[in-house]
Amino acid sequence: MLFAYFNGMATGGALIIAIGAQNAFVLSQGLKKNHILVIPTLCALCDAVLVMAGVTGMGRVVASSPALTKIAGAGGALFLFCYGFKAFYSALQGNRLETEAAGTMPLKTAVLATLGVSLLNPHAYLDTIVLLGSISGQFPAPAHMAFGAGAVSASFLWFFILSLGAGFLAPLFRTPAAWRIMDAFVGAVMWGIAATLVSAL
Repeated sequence: MLFAYFNGMATGGALIIAIGAQNAFVLSQGLKKNHILVIPTLCALCDAVLVMAGVTGMGRVVASSPALTKIAGAGGALFLFCYGFKAFYSALQGNRLETEAAGTMPLKTAVLATLGVSLLNPHAYLDTIVLLGSISGQFPAPAHMAFGAGAVSASFLWFFILSLGAGFLAPLFRTPAAWRIMDAFVGAVMWGIAATLVSAL
């Protein structure tokens, strides 16, 4: 059981640490101190639901539905394109990290944006439901559930490190130039993922 748990933690961690829409969003909001507990919690919970769905066999159902995959891909690409456009616009404007500006994003907006980057990206489904779900099948019951629990633990650990740890980078982002680079990076990540989704349709 412990072997399966740590195997799941290592595999899940390797997948989630790669730069993606979720990570870019969590990092940028962590730097701004926008809901630094709510956002990582939502991201981790979304991952937990998807991972456990894959571990319990839903991966095969999703993978066998091309129509569902295309709808999710189109919706995800549109969302990421819009968010990327907003990031590029912000880069052109030039921001500055100010203490009094912390937490300026309304909670409702933060929740919707977090759910968007977490659930409107088909890559998340491929990594969690399909890939982790398939790998968990190598472990006999109930060890496959321990594998899933390990992957979920890695998700919670990573998102909170990313959100809370972003504060240590705050001094670097007190100039407009640093924020231009950060916003441009976030926009590039969002548009890059959107492009891969469109090309796969």
